[in-house]
Amino acid sequence: MPTESSNDQTSLVQGLFVQHLPALRGFLLSIVSDFSLVDDVVQETFLTVNAKAGDFQIGSNFRAWAWTIARYKALQALEKAVPAEDRFSPEVLAALCAQEDAEQWHTEAQMRHLTHCIGTLAPKAREVVELRYQQAHKPQEIARLMGWSVDSVHVALSRARVFLRDCVSERMTLEAR
Repeated sequence: MPTESSNDQTSLVQGLFVQHLPALRGFLLSIVSDFSLVDDVVQETFLTVNAKAGDFQIGSNFRAWAWTIARYKALQALEKAVPAEDRFSPEVLAALCAQEDAEQWHTEAQMRHLTHCIGTLAPKAREVVELRYQQAHKPQEIARLMGWSVDSVHVALSRARVFLRDCVSERMTLEAR
């Protein structure tokens, strides 16, 4: 039977999870890039975080702890849902995740700015981004849908990502002033 202190610990961890949910979703989108699969991974991550709430050391880095759980849940989901040739290896994902400190993943402000910046993309660029990241189409499918070459889709996505990164960065800088 759970004790009152373990219930308090679980409540604290659940509150931290909810507080960090937008950033966690951003982190998972950078790994998974399929909105419906991200929702599944968020759910699985919550269930595991909740089950292991007693293991969390109060005062330690919640984001690092939760992000590690989320990364493993994302790997499990990708193994089930995505053919091996279409996904990063676990080693590559681990290296990508190690490149950034957990505190640097997307904040609510970054996500808000991203939404604004997507709205400022040229119509065709916005369409390509939406097909790729909201509807989870692969570049080959996007090329077919838009009547473009696959290389053109890759170039358009690359340019859109650079534009969006710069736009969000500029807006964050202006907001910080």
